[in-house]
Amino acid sequence: MAGKGKAVVLLSGGLDSATTLAVAQDAGFACHALAVDYGQRHQSELKAARRIAGRAGADLKIVAVDLRAIGGSALTDDIDVPQAQTSGIPITYVPARNTILLSLALGHAEVLGARDIFIGVNAVDYSGYPDCRPEYIKAYEDMASLATKAGIEGAPVKIHTPLIELSKAEIVRLGTELGVDYSLTVSCYQADADGRACGVCDSCRIRRKGFEETGIPDPTRYLSSERR
Repeated sequence: MAGKGKAVVLLSGGLDSATTLAVAQDAGFACHALAVDYGQRHQSELKAARRIAGRAGADLKIVAVDLRAIGGSALTDDIDVPQAQTSGIPITYVPARNTILLSLALGHAEVLGARDIFIGVNAVDYSGYPDCRPEYIKAYEDMASLATKAGIEGAPVKIHTPLIELSKAEIVRLGTELGVDYSLTVSCYQADADGRACGVCDSCRIRRKGFEETGIPDPTRYLSSERR
């Protein structure tokens, strides 16, 4: 990932995307962060994206897409977020989310003249989402080379997934080494308006486990100590 040039970094406001932004900047890219307001119940993550981009000195664009109109997920519909670990693809999976987010990033990259996109998907410590797998990313990249003016003209976009094979503990270590301030991030699926985490959802459990395994202090703010 020898740097130079512009890159679009999808920035959700969570731990993984904050680390991904730091990786892209460390590689020498001029980063243009892109956050998406897709109707997610955890709106505080967009506030976190602003904080993270501001701290990193990265340009940030926020695009709105109403996935609540489609629903079908505990993050975009009136469905309870599970408080216990579930098997299979969980109800927090948002149909086509990464395909939509990558499409927005792809369009933004073309307008900017950027040939690189960074996304913080992870296929190790994650919730089992099908659009976080390496084969999905490869297929999307192949599609993008066929579907864009840049691709047809011989300048296809490269999709970077620097965290895809890392455990959550490895991601925490990497981000800490790069100076990421994880107190700015929000990972919880049902964080309150102030970004305080529930401590019981799948995302909270995975995040907490990552910090516990590294021994690095967890700066996550919880709604109450009883729910941790």
